[in-house]
Amino acid sequence: MSVESANGSGTEPVSAERFAREGLAALHRLTESARADVVRAAGLIADCVRADGVVQAFGTGHSQALVLEVAGRAGGLVPTNRISMADLVVYGGEHPSVLDDPLLEREPGVAARLYDLAAPHPQDLFVVVSNSGVNNVIVEMALHAKERGHRLLALTSLAHTRAVPAGHPSGRKLADLADVVLDNAAPRGDALLELPGGGAVSALSTLTGVMLVQMAVAEAAGLLLASGDRPPVYVSANVPGGFEGNLELEKRYAGRIRRTAS
Repeated sequence: MSVESANGSGTEPVSAERFAREGLAALHRLTESARADVVRAAGLIADCVRADGVVQAFGTGHSQALVLEVAGRAGGLVPTNRISMADLVVYGGEHPSVLDDPLLEREPGVAARLYDLAAPHPQDLFVVVSNSGVNNVIVEMALHAKERGHRLLALTSLAHTRAVPAGHPSGRKLADLADVVLDNAAPRGDALLELPGGGAVSALSTLTGVMLVQMAVAEAAGLLLASGDRPPVYVSANVPGGFEGNLELEKRYAGRIRRTAS
């Protein structure tokens, strides 16, 4: 029995085909609506690379998927660093059990600690990813970066962030603090397909977020080439010479970028 007949309504059944169609339609709309913001975001990235800066990317939860899209992947920029909650343990000496705390993201001071462990340079660009844009550690990181003079690029859902209250004591949200906001166009709650009786399934933000990140990287590479600068990009480590070539490129940013297995 289909969802359509089960719920007694005329709505279209929830299916793979429906998500593919609506997801692709969202991507098509996004490539048009986000074009100007992508160009602005690419300008921040290109300026950072030209200034010998590093793109510092941070997110929690599923936003870490997009942080990985920014930092340390084949076809991506070499001067990129992933900031993770796990840094508290890997680099900060905390006991692994600290990561079991479900309220860790709400504790004041966590973002400042992560910032210090990353030891960013003044010319570094911060890219902060959060679908809601309201979690305490996300806003704290954004505030910390701005207070120290960094440019800030935010990747968030404006529909979601505008529909929920601020979680940080300042009343600020990620989008309020950014120099440039890339809106992933995901709905409130992220899931795209409504279920009969309430709820929804199939999140959209990762799909659209990847598109925005890769559009911005491509545009930044074009800007660098146009000004006579060779974009420092990773080759897949799984092609002959790729691993060795990447290590050579990374030498320029020794001590400033971290590549962990997890």
